[in-house]
Amino acid sequence: MNKLANKVAVITGATSGMALATAKLFVEEGAFVFITGRRQKELDEAVKAIGKNVRGVKCDSANLPDLDMLFEIVKKEKGSIDILYASAGVGAFGFPLGGITEEHFDQLFALNTKGTVFTVQKALPLLRDEASIIMTGTAAISKVIPGMSIYSASKITLRVFARTWSVELKSRRIRVNVLSPGPIDTAVLKNAPKAVIDGLLAGVPFGRMGRPEEIADAALFLASDDSKFVTGVELSVDGGMALV
Repeated sequence: MNKLANKVAVITGATSGMALATAKLFVEEGAFVFITGRRQKELDEAVKAIGKNVRGVKCDSANLPDLDMLFEIVKKEKGSIDILYASAGVGAFGFPLGGITEEHFDQLFALNTKGTVFTVQKALPLLRDEASIIMTGTAAISKVIPGMSIYSASKITLRVFARTWSVELKSRRIRVNVLSPGPIDTAVLKNAPKAVIDGLLAGVPFGRMGRPEEIADAALFLASDDSKFVTGVELSVDGGMALV
């Protein structure tokens, strides 16, 4: 317990699923957490679920003025950041070549790629030396999933970001890592077609979906001093999906 005592964390897209589970765990471990979401109702519900040491900020990570507002609030209320978890993202099934739309392309790259870049860049002046930056990747970076090429492409960039930024920030000993989940039991997959779910699980050696709490545990490792000598890596939490 208290692996994050007196730390300040910012977690984007944390109104549900993996990021919400992570916010809860970070608070349990002693951190004060700022969470973001695009819808006020869900944001308020998430804040209530976390219960203490949390501040909700309505923010769309694909919207740069929203990010400016977020970090101005963080600066005013806490002054600095120890942990930045750029988790906001969007995925979609069923867009094979020939069925890719401009709207689909723009939506995924605006949030998953551009949103991540500017979340990190705008947070940079507030990040303490030896801070931890975590970005949410996906097992679809390593595992080919038909119909998800644009999603995978929007996320594979994060590997490059983590490796490059780790070098660029080495003088400040800020570590930058990617956390790549496999199929996780969240609302996103609950709404996916059964054939998609069955296909995903067929490629998981453990034969089951992961739980949001298992992603939170991995995020805690990357956020805490347990990973002080770990940077520029992709940590796969996918039941072995990327191996087969």
